[in-house]
Formats: sequence, structure tokens, C-alpha cells
Amino acid sequence: MSDLSAIEITDPEIKELIRQEEARQLTSIRLIASENYASEAVMQATGTVLTNKYSEGYAGKRYYEGQDYIDQVETLAIERAKALFGAEHANVQPYSGSPANQAVYLALCQPGDTIMGMSLPFGGHLTHGWKVNFSGIQYKSVQYELNPDTHRIDLDQVREMALEHRPRLIWAGASAYPRTWDFEAFAEIAAEADAVLVADIAHFSGLVAGGVHPHPFPHASIVTTTTHKTLRGPRGGMILSKEEYARDLDRAIFPGLQGGPHNHTTAAIAVALKEASSDDFKDYARRIVANAKALAAALLERGFSLVTGGTDNHLILFDATARGLSGKEGSTAMSLCGIEANSNAIPFDPRKPFDPSGIRLGTASVTSRGMNEEHMAQVADWIEQSFEAHDDPDRLQAIRQEISEFCSGFPCPGIPT
Repeated sequence: MSDLSAIEITDPEIKELIRQEEARQLTSIRLIASENYASEAVMQATGTVLTNKYSEGYAGKRYYEGQDYIDQVETLAIERAKALFGAEHANVQPYSGSPANQAVYLALCQPGDTIMGMSLPFGGHLTHGWKVNFSGIQYKSVQYELNPDTHRIDLDQVREMALEHRPRLIWAGASAYPRTWDFEAFAEIAAEADAVLVADIAHFSGLVAGGVHPHPFPHASIVTTTTHKTLRGPRGGMILSKEEYARDLDRAIFPGLQGGPHNHTTAAIAVALKEASSDDFKDYARRIVANAKALAAALLERGFSLVTGGTDNHLILFDATARGLSGKEGSTAMSLCGIEANSNAIPFDPRKPFDPSGIRLGTASVTSRGMNEEHMAQVADWIEQSFEAHDDPDRLQAIRQEISEFCSGFPCPGIPT
């Protein structure tokens, strides 16, 4: 276990909650697609004296003194981001993915401008123009959906909408789409509609870095991402872009949206980017996809109904109602067994958002623990058993014990035992 001796003296209640969360992460199969295990090095970077510094501005142009080492940390993170993703410019100050996306709007759009992104109920993200989000409130949003037969992106529909509405920018990216993105085709559509193509790769940036997902550059003008999820860094964000947008994007982050960056997070991002440039990380990215494909195949063998029939990335989406439970009921039963996932809307979902039909799975976390393709059939078995035992507390508890014993053979990065 990590050293919490100082917290124990100051705040034993928080210390105990941290210990309980450590135990939960150690003994659970975490299939939440937006979560991962950061390395011990990344975790250490987030808990250093860098959290004591305030650093408004950018390297060499700060409003506070004493930035000698902070500037070097941020410059390292920037250079590593540019090298890893082949970007002309990088901003590593966004507090997370949503502020990064907000900065894109501030840099490129005026309130009332037309924007275009994938509809949230079809797998898109809130910040791509959904009606209850600032992006759907401040801008005129048009949303593309999926093909009703294949549940895949219909590029003809995207092109038709783009030419009809002439948006200022088009988003390519999603939070619940299990297939790869054709950035080249989106770029052609954006050029024809005189729009700026922005790729949001928050979910699969680690797969891009590892070479197992199509690259957004040079097709997209701007790329946003979180730094956790498949990239396995701290909770933060980045904006990558072509040089022509650098000044406006930097000004949108500071002073437009944020004050001082979180320097401890910047350092952890730099560490994660160095890790992601290694051959080991490339193998990790490959194994994420292999595990997702193996888990999808095992679920299909057990009669689960998968959106698009499978996956090309880290993510799986299935219809829980085909097995007699709602998405919320199914994910709750899984959680009681020690399998963590989230309920999620599926394309053309007839159910309400808080209790949708689907469940979303992701394989980044289990891959970080060393689970491989040969373990995915067992994971699928336990998912099936959790559905069958959803109203049997004793059986659910027995499955949980099995899973806890299974997890003991797979160490968690960043959690000393």
C-alpha cells in the first residue's frame, strides 16, 4: 500500500477512504472505458512540491517569479507531446478534456456560429454540441447520427449535413463508438464545407500513440485529448494543432479560460508522454485492442448483442435489454460482482438517459494489470453470470469472491502491495 502516514495523522477519515478505494481497485475488474491505472512514476509526479507553484502564462512569459524549473517541466511536456503525436504545436495546460474543447470554441468561433459533431445518444461527447452543454447552448449545433442498420458512421450523411449547414468546425471523435475514425474522409468533407476539422481523441489517444489507431494528423487541423484513459497519464488535457492555430489556442487557454496551470499535473503528463514513447507502450496499445476484440468475441459467443457487432479499439458497447436487464440494472449487478462498467445509451435507444439500454466496456485498465486475450473468456463468463444472478445476493457475493481471488494474480500499476 502507498505511504499515507502524514494523512493518517492529519485526517484519518480521508486516509481510510483512500485505503478502501485502493482495495476496491485491487480486487475489481475495472472495465470503465475512461479509466486506467497510472504508473507509480506518474503518481509520484502528481504529489510533488510542484503543486506549491503558481505559474500564470507560458514558459519564458510568466507573471510570477521563480519559474526556472517550472518552465523546463512544461517545455519538456510540450516537446514530448509534439514528438509523440507529430504535432506542430502543443498546449499542455488544459485542466481536462472539456476545457480543452472549450478553448477550441473560444479560439475559432463566435457565439451563434454553427458547429457539428456526433450526437450524444449515438456515442458523441457533451462538448461536441449537445443541447444541455455550453457547446449546444452558445452555438448553433447540428448533430450527425449513425446508420440505423449498421450503427456505424454514415459519411454520406455527414457530408450532406456539412454542405447544408456549413459549420465553422466539425468534430470527429466520440466517447462510445467502438470503431476507428476515418480522419482523411472527414478532412475531405470539412474542406468541401469550408470547415475546420477538430479531432477529439480523448478515448483513444493512447492507441494513436501506440500506432494501433489511424492518426488524426495531418488530416485534422486541431486535436484535443485527455491525458488519462488509454494514454495512462494523470487527469489532464492537451491541445495539439497546426502552427497556424497556435497563438489563438494558447490565448484561449490563458488568459481566456484558465489561470495558472496545475504544474504537478504538467510534470505527470511529461512522465506519461515519455512512457508512451517506449516500445513497451506500443505493445501495451496493441494488447488493449487484442483484449477488446477477444472480449467482444467471447460476449458474442455467449449471446450478447454488441453495437456494430464488435470493436476496432478499446471499447465495447452492448445492449443489456437483450439479456433481460436495463443498462443500469446490468451494470449494478456487474458491480456487485466486482466488475465495474457504466450504463450507456445505445444508438436509437428507446430508454431514458439515466437508465439506458446499453453498457459500455473498455479494456485499458485490465490490460495495464497484465490481463491478456486468454483471460477475456473468463471475464465474459463472469459478466454473463452477473446477469443471471442479478437478483441473488448470495450468488453475486460468491462471484465477487472468485473475481477478488483472480485479481490477486495481477498487480495494479501505481498501487504498491
